[in-house]
Amino acid sequence: ERAKIMYFVYLILKKNKNKYISYVGYTNNIKNRIKKHNNGKGAKFTRGSFWQLAYFKKYLNKSKAMREEAKLKKNSKLRKKIKSNFIYSIQSGYGNPLDFKNLTL
Repeated sequence: ERAKIMYFVYLILKKNKNKYISYVGYTNNIKNRIKKHNNGKGAKFTRGSFWQLAYFKKYLNKSKAMREEAKLKKNSKLRKKIKSNFIYSIQSGYGNPLDFKNLTL
């Protein structure tokens, strides 16, 4: 039996001066994708910055992940909520709960 490929919709954040900027994407290898963003090999928008994973969700098929990615890109209310939860966690001294050292996929 073949291993099922999982797809992930994710939101990453970078700090720019005193505010956070977000980027939403989808992938089938989230750890590798974040590394690419941080090594200047991701989307043009993400090059030259240090990005942190603030949110992800797993999907069983690519088309569902792509639909959900598009929804998250358009849903500024949800993006703001994810961003403020992330900032609260960092500022409260909890660190990033989605740091890869703590993340099991």
